[in-house]
Amino acid sequence: MSFLFHAIPAIPACRAFPAATFALFTLLISSPLFAQVESAGESMNPAGSDGEEWTRAMLVSEVKAIAPGEPFTVALELDHPEGWHSYYKNSGGLEQSLEIRWTLPEGFSHGPIQWPTPEVKEGFFGKSYIFSGAPVFLVEITPSESIEPGGSITLTADATWQICEQLCKDEPNDGEPFTLTLPVAAEASRDPAWAELFAAARAAQPAPAEGFEVEAIRQAQQIELRVTPPAGLDADPAALGLDFIPNDAFVDSLSGSGGQVAVDDGTWLLTLDRRTKDPLDDPIPQGESLSGILVADQPISGGSASVAIPSTPLAAAPAPPASLGEFLPILGGMLIGGMILNLMPCVFPVLGLKIMGFVQQSGEDRRKVALHGVAFTVGVLLSFAVLSGILFFVRETSTSEINWGYQLQNKWFVYGLVMLFWIFGLSMFGLFEVGASATSVGGKLQSKEGLQGSFFSGILATVAATPCSAPFLGPAIGAAVALPTFQFFTAFAAMAIGLSLPYLVLSLFPRLVDFLPRPGPWMESFKQGMAFLLIGAAAYFFWVYIDHVEQDILYLVLIGFVLIAMAAWIYGRWSTPARKPRVRWIARALTIAIGGLGFYLATGPYAGLKWEPWSRARVETLLDEGKPVFVDFTAKWCATCQANKKVAYTPEVIALLKERGVATLKADKTLANPEIDARILELGRAAIPVNVLHVPGEDPVITPEVLTPAYLEELIRTKVPAE
Repeated sequence: MSFLFHAIPAIPACRAFPAATFALFTLLISSPLFAQVESAGESMNPAGSDGEEWTRAMLVSEVKAIAPGEPFTVALELDHPEGWHSYYKNSGGLEQSLEIRWTLPEGFSHGPIQWPTPEVKEGFFGKSYIFSGAPVFLVEITPSESIEPGGSITLTADATWQICEQLCKDEPNDGEPFTLTLPVAAEASRDPAWAELFAAARAAQPAPAEGFEVEAIRQAQQIELRVTPPAGLDADPAALGLDFIPNDAFVDSLSGSGGQVAVDDGTWLLTLDRRTKDPLDDPIPQGESLSGILVADQPISGGSASVAIPSTPLAAAPAPPASLGEFLPILGGMLIGGMILNLMPCVFPVLGLKIMGFVQQSGEDRRKVALHGVAFTVGVLLSFAVLSGILFFVRETSTSEINWGYQLQNKWFVYGLVMLFWIFGLSMFGLFEVGASATSVGGKLQSKEGLQGSFFSGILATVAATPCSAPFLGPAIGAAVALPTFQFFTAFAAMAIGLSLPYLVLSLFPRLVDFLPRPGPWMESFKQGMAFLLIGAAAYFFWVYIDHVEQDILYLVLIGFVLIAMAAWIYGRWSTPARKPRVRWIARALTIAIGGLGFYLATGPYAGLKWEPWSRARVETLLDEGKPVFVDFTAKWCATCQANKKVAYTPEVIALLKERGVATLKADKTLANPEIDARILELGRAAIPVNVLHVPGEDPVITPEVLTPAYLEELIRTKVPAE
C-alpha cells in the first residue's frame, strides 16, 4: 500500500527570498535548462536523476473490512526527506498545503482532513506552520448503508502537497492516484498492523477545548482572543509558553504578533495582529470568526500540549470611552438638541397647555404643580431610556466592528446619515410634514388626572414628539453610537432632560408661562432656518460618502437625491388629509416608487474595481504577459455607459474578474481623444458604450451595448480560464 511520488520543482522559495527573487526563480525553473528527468525506484527514499530525494507517501485504512453505514478512518502518511517540510492548512504564507480529492463509491462521503498540531517556524515573511518528519493525516469515510456484505469497494484519492527546504517544490500525484480496496462485511474489523500508527496520529492532534471558555474580540488592527482555562490549570501563560496557531490567514500567530499575552482575573488575553495583505501584497479576506490551535510547552488538556480552539465569532470590540474634551460637547449638544425640540411646531403648542393643565389639576398648589412636573419628567426620561435601550441592543448585537470614528468608515452608515439629514432637512423646509398629529396631543394630555396621568403624559409626549425629534435624534445617534455604555446612556439622558427641562422649570414657576412667546409664523421661520443646518450636514457627509462610490456614476447618485426630493414633494402636496382618499393613495404609491428609485440610485455602485487608463501599448503588454484584459470605452456624458456600471458590476462579477486575473482598463472619451475614436472604429462601432474582452491568443470579444451581471459572469467563465 505504499505509493511514491515525485515532481519537478514548481513553486519557488516563499520564505527565503523576497517577491522579486521569487518571480525570477519561477521563470528560471520553468525553462528547459532547469527541467529534470523524472524517475523513481522502489526505495524508502526515491531519487530523481539529480539525486534529489522526494517524499514517501502511504495511504492505509484502520480497518481490514468495512460495514454498511459504519464510519471508518484512513490515514495518509507523508515521510519527508530529511530537512524538508510540508505545511498546515494555513501555511502562514504562500505555500501550498495538502489537498486530497476523493473519488468514492455512490452513497459514500468523507470528512475533512484531521490535521496534526504543526510546528511554528520562523520564515522570511513571518511565521510558517509546518510538518517535518513523517506527519500523518486522518480522514473519516462514511460508507453507504445500502452496500451488501460479501463484496468489496475501492476508494481513490488524488493528493497534492508542497515541500520546502531553502527552495520549494510541488509533489503532485502525476502517476496513479492512491487506491484502497476493502472488503465489505457485516461488521467492521480493525487492522492491528496499523493500530500504532493511528494511535500516534490521534495523539499528535490537538485535544478538544473541553472546559475552556473562548471569546474573540474584533479590534481595528488586532484581535483579542480571551481564553479562560478550566479550574486547576496554572493561569500564568508566561510559565506555559503559550502560542496560538490560526486556521485562517487573516490573523498572525501569537509569537508572530510579538508574544502579546496577559492575564485578567484568570483569563488569558492573547492579542493577535491582523494580516490584511499576503507577501505578494494581495489582500487577505477578513473572516467573521476565528479558530486555531492553542499550544504550550507543557500539557494543558488531558496530557496534550495543544488544544483545538473551535470557530468563535468575532464580537465587536467594546467602544472606547470618549475623552472629557470629546464627551462634553456631545453632552451639551444633546442637552441643547432636546431643548430645541420644544420649539418645533409639533411640540411647542403643547408646552403652555400642559403646564396650565398641571396648575388646574393641582388647584394652583405650587408643591403639587411641581410634583406633576417631576412625574412628567420621569415619564420622558423613562421613554428615552427605552428608546436608547433598543438602540443599544441593536448596537451590541451587531456583527459590525464599532469604535470611535469607525462608523464613518462604513459606507452604509454614512449613506444612512446622508439620507437622514437630507430627508428631514426637506421636511423642515416644509416640502412635507411629519408629526403634524402631535399638535393635538395637548388636549388629550390635559384630560389625564393625578401624578400617574402626568407620568404617562411624559411618555406620550415623547412618543408624539418623536417625528419632530428625528432631525435631532439623527445627529445624536451618530454621535452616541460609538460611545461606551455609561457615556451612551448619559448622552441620551441629557437629551431627555433637555426635552423635559422647560416642563420642569415651568411647573416650578408656572407664572413664567405668561412670558412664553405666542405661537405664530416665527416658529415656521425658525424651523426652516434650522433646516439649513441639516442640509449642510447632508452635504458634509455626502463629501465623505463619495469616496465609497464609483466616481464615473456619481451623477446617478445626485439624480437619486433629486428623485427623493421629488417623492417628498409629492407626498407633502397630495397626501394630506384635505385630499380625497384616492388622490392620497396615488400620491403614496408614487412616493414609494419614485423614492425607492432614488434610494437605489443613490447607493452607488460602491467602489470595487480599479480601472487603469487605456492605451494600445498597455493592452499589448498585458496580453504578452498572458493576462486577459477587459476594456470599457466610456464617457461621463454617456447615460448607457453609466447605467451599465450601476447594474452590471455586482460584487459577484467583481470577484470573478479578480479571481480570473482580468485586468480592467478604461478608455475615457469624456474629453476628445482621437486614439480612442480610432480604436472604436477599428472595432466596427461608431458610438459608445463599447466593452471588449481580450484573451491572449484569441480574437477580441465585443459585448452587447447593455450589460447584465449574468452576461458578464457567463462571458468570463466561458472565455477566461481559471488561474
